[in-house]
Amino acid sequence: MAQSNEINYPDYLALGELLTLQRARSAPEHPDELLFIVVHQASELWFKVILADLDSLIDAMEHSESGRALWHVQRINTLMRIVSQQLSSLGTLPPQRFAEFRGYLGSSSGAQSVQFRALEAASGLRDESFIKALEERGPIPEMVSKALARPTLQSLFTNLVRSEGTTLDELYTGPGPGILYFLAEALLEYEQNFAEWRFKHVQLVERVIGPMTQGTGGTLGSAYLRRSIDQRFFPELWQVRGRLLKG
Repeated sequence: MAQSNEINYPDYLALGELLTLQRARSAPEHPDELLFIVVHQASELWFKVILADLDSLIDAMEHSESGRALWHVQRINTLMRIVSQQLSSLGTLPPQRFAEFRGYLGSSSGAQSVQFRALEAASGLRDESFIKALEERGPIPEMVSKALARPTLQSLFTNLVRSEGTTLDELYTGPGPGILYFLAEALLEYEQNFAEWRFKHVQLVERVIGPMTQGTGGTLGSAYLRRSIDQRFFPELWQVRGRLLKG
């Protein structure tokens, strides 16, 4: 493997550029705005990694490589827990202090995150309300359109199960848990991690701006976020449990 001693840590990570990207808008600069910016920038960086792993997960399932698919889901779950946990740092931002620089955010809103929308689409959201929310903001971004054009994670997994000559129910009623069973459980864990992130986001928004306050950029604030908690990526995997109980 080729190695080079010509690059050092700051250059490899482009720290000279990276550490200048936290540009506060408040004047004079509010001391809490740096935290607010860093948490959101870090989230976008993690979204980038998760999207890359979702691409690899989709490729693995399309090629019936269950073991590789499981590995990618497990890493995605670890990354989702990191994204969710870092929100807790914003819980230390008192509402009165956020109010002091909130006006400088202008029309910016997390709902404008193209990567997050691509993440939702890549995970399987296709319902009418999701598509409507995308269209309300103008042309759907190319990254999101590409994700919408691909099969959902649920359809890829059910196709993988069928290719192995079994059914979703048999994953749970068979002689013993195999790799597809563990993949199914890891996918459900991903959905739960995603829902946990949404729930923490709702709690954070209500803690900082209150449950009835309109969000930045004209959004509905926590009201919209609450509705998104119940969105499902894998309804068929949840339905299996109901059938097993009825059986």
